[in-house]
Amino acid sequence: MPRLTRALAAALAAALAALPLAPPAALAAEPVVIADGHVDLGPRLVDGDWVVQLRDDTDGEPVWRDPADVVLHVVDAAKNTVPDDPAYAFLGAPGGDIWVLPQVQAPGVVWPGWNTQDPSVLDAAGRGVDWRLHGVRGPGRFELFLNGDFGAPRTIFSSERPYPQETGVEPGAHAHGNWVFTAPGAYSLDVEMATADGRSDRATLEVHVGPGDPLAAVEQSAAQSTAQSTAPSATSSATADDPPGPPWGWIALGGVLVAGLIAALLTARFRRAATGGRR
Repeated sequence: MPRLTRALAAALAAALAALPLAPPAALAAEPVVIADGHVDLGPRLVDGDWVVQLRDDTDGEPVWRDPADVVLHVVDAAKNTVPDDPAYAFLGAPGGDIWVLPQVQAPGVVWPGWNTQDPSVLDAAGRGVDWRLHGVRGPGRFELFLNGDFGAPRTIFSSERPYPQETGVEPGAHAHGNWVFTAPGAYSLDVEMATADGRSDRATLEVHVGPGDPLAAVEQSAAQSTAQSTAPSATSSATADDPPGPPWGWIALGGVLVAGLIAALLTARFRRAATGGRR
């Protein structure tokens, strides 16, 4: 092999060896759908890290789950109507359809609450935990409120208010409220739990309201949100937080070297043909 050909082959091998190899895509486990029974959102310390998880008490032994691995299904047994009471005007017009996961446990529907009772966080929580809502995505409104001592509702979170919203949770607390959704479909609740000393974690709680396949609805909603957020924009630009794109520089270099190698091989072949194969 002529020296030029050997040099190009060596350069091509070095360039290909330097190309970053993409790791194989991880196979995500199918989320667990919870449509009945007791669950709590709360913080924990896992390997020393402050994380927000969902305690699942629906199947005997409690299991702490990553919210990303769970879809709460608000079945039609939770469907109700807005009371004809001015105190509940924030839920919409009287008689309008709403889906309610009530403050007091009801049979046949999921019963979500929140707690700061995990032993790992009792000391870390200090004077308390700040629970924040950073946003809601869904086809309708979301309201979380408590029934007060005299029956008057007290709103904790509302998708009709500016974000972020915040409420305090005392250490060792366990509470439930009324989770209300005003339309069927997939909802995403962007939540955070933090302490005064800077410990914090943020998670997305996925909820599907009404009939249909909860997993398919949540996947479709997430895909639509991703498509909207990644749509080309004249003003968009890459940031340090953006995932790295394909290594186009290396790919271009590899293409040039391949082309050079092919050209060198063809040239050598034509020269041998022209000289009758003599070297």
